Amino acid sequence: MISKENSDAILNFEESVPDIAWGKQTRVILDVGCGVASFGGFLFERDVLAMSFAPKDEHEAQVQFALERGIPAISAVMGTKRLPFPARVFDAVHCARCRVPWHIEGGKLLLELNRVLRPGGFFVWSATPIYQKLAEDVEIWNEMKALTKAMCWKVVNISKDKLNGVGIAVYQKPTSNECYEQRSKNEPPLCQDSDDSNAAWNVPLQSCMHKAPVSSTERGSQWPEQWSARLGKSPYWLSNSEVGVYGKPAPEDFTADYEHWKRVVSKSYLNGLGIQWSNVRNVMDMRSVYGGFAAALRDLNIWVMNVVPVDSPDTLPIIFERAKPWFSKLKKRCKFEAVVAEVDRILRPEGKLIVRDTAEIINELESLVKSMKWEVRMTYSKDSEGFLCVQKSMWRPTELETVEYAIA
Repeated sequence: MISKENSDAILNFEESVPDIAWGKQTRVILDVGCGVASFGGFLFERDVLAMSFAPKDEHEAQVQFALERGIPAISAVMGTKRLPFPARVFDAVHCARCRVPWHIEGGKLLLELNRVLRPGGFFVWSATPIYQKLAEDVEIWNEMKALTKAMCWKVVNISKDKLNGVGIAVYQKPTSNECYEQRSKNEPPLCQDSDDSNAAWNVPLQSCMHKAPVSSTERGSQWPEQWSARLGKSPYWLSNSEVGVYGKPAPEDFTADYEHWKRVVSKSYLNGLGIQWSNVRNVMDMRSVYGGFAAALRDLNIWVMNVVPVDSPDTLPIIFERAKPWFSKLKKRCKFEAVVAEVDRILRPEGKLIVRDTAEIINELESLVKSMKWEVRMTYSKDSEGFLCVQKSMWRPTELETVEYAIA
């Protein structure tokens, strides 16, 4: 667990690295090896949203503790598969007391961080090789120096906090391909042009780097708007020639979705459902599209895990660009009972489930949750559309049954 003193030492180098501008320029970060996500907690007061990430399966208890604290956190093993994020979406990546072996296997794990880091984004690394002189630390430091140089990462700042004895190295990813083209050796190699850098669902890790975007209209060629302007403004790379999810030109589609959710949230969700939103911290939106629902909750002290089904348009990059919500991918619709069982697993007792769907689905779902002793707070159907708000109860079944369709 990182102490407040160590966090302050890491955060307070902003004078040496003014471009990091916590909470303005840097809004969305990935915190690797997060422990119980204390660093992410300390960032709240600076208006920075951190996805705290535990890179090993045995850290599940720490992730659960972080979520109990109301801090975004996931467990995702770093080893053979890409992280579940699109390319070029984090403003910074942080790793403190970091024991991840970034330098081994050709730097495969560090190259994965390079994939998800925006051009111009920062890698903030605090580990013993930076400030200790043991033989093993010196060897790792020399290998990291060679690797980051080969990756064209610029050394922005190396410092040691005298009070806390914490060493910090800050690197910056390049914004152009000039350094890549001037390297005497193509190691680590550049990825093939055919490789989709945004593909992140069950994709094997690769020891290569993707080129920086060249076109001024390509995502990643410019830094996003400062927070909080980027929340409501259509990303610069959305083109009028693109058709949005709802059939309008993409920028217009984006704006219409945001306006829609602002109306729905203010007129219905905040006052009409009997939910004490001051008691709500963690929310999951299981069909987020552009993240409009999460954006409409911006004035509440809430973070949202946005879910984009794998068979839907890939709007995760747009969600990241808005810098409010978080993200995941959901497989195609499973059998209905299995989906409800999974909702029951992750939802707290007395937590709320809000569903907008067809009247047929709402009727089926209402019958199912009633059989689970959940309390129906509100339900209605109009024409072919329906709405349901229910609260999970403390009830648990007394008989156990193995259900085949719920087994992976």
